[in-house]
Order: sequence, then C-alpha cells, then structure tokens
Amino acid sequence: MTIALYMDENVPLPIANGLRQRDVDVLRAQEDNHQNTPDPIILDRATDLQRVVFTQDEDFLAIANSRQQEAVNFAGVIYAHQQNITFGDCIRDLEIVAKVSEPEDLVNRVQYLPL
Repeated sequence: MTIALYMDENVPLPIANGLRQRDVDVLRAQEDNHQNTPDPIILDRATDLQRVVFTQDEDFLAIANSRQQEAVNFAGVIYAHQQNITFGDCIRDLEIVAKVSEPEDLVNRVQYLPL
C-alpha cells in the first residue's frame, strides 16, 4: 500500500502536479474546500481521510510535537523547509516516501525532507 498525501494550502501547485504525474495520490486543501482553515483542523482532516500532511509551514511541527506529547493520534506530517529543497528534489523525495512507506510508518511521526 502507498501513502496518500494531503497538501496544505502553502505548498506550491507544481509540487502537487509533479507528484500526480508520478501516480502519487495527492489532495490539496484547496481541492477539499479547506483553504484558510487553521492548521490543527487541516491535520485533523488529513487524519480523518487517512492521508499524511505534506507542508512547508513550520507551525505544523509545533502542532505535531504537541500531539506527540499529549498522545493525540495523527496520520503523520512530512515537512520540508522552503529554502532547503528544490521542487524537483521535493517531488522525488515525496514520491519515494509515498511509494515505499506504509501508512502506519508515519502515524504520529514527522518526516523531514530532504531525505
């Protein structure tokens, strides 16, 4: 099984499009009518949909950390700092994570990119 991704609204469209061209299951917050939605609700929504959040927003790191400390389950977060990775490297690394990982591999975890 592969990992389905949920992109927060700050992730550039070319990343989602590049992943879709590589047959990675991607849902953007905007496509799910969740633009301008607070980050904790985005993480809850992704978890409800059994999707791992991909973000370049540092706020998700604090939310994930808080949930880990409080033992509140979430589907997982993949984080890449905007200035530390190119679109191409981001797409490549997300494709690898999505295709070789199982959903339970990322539950309650944060995966940092680049790999």
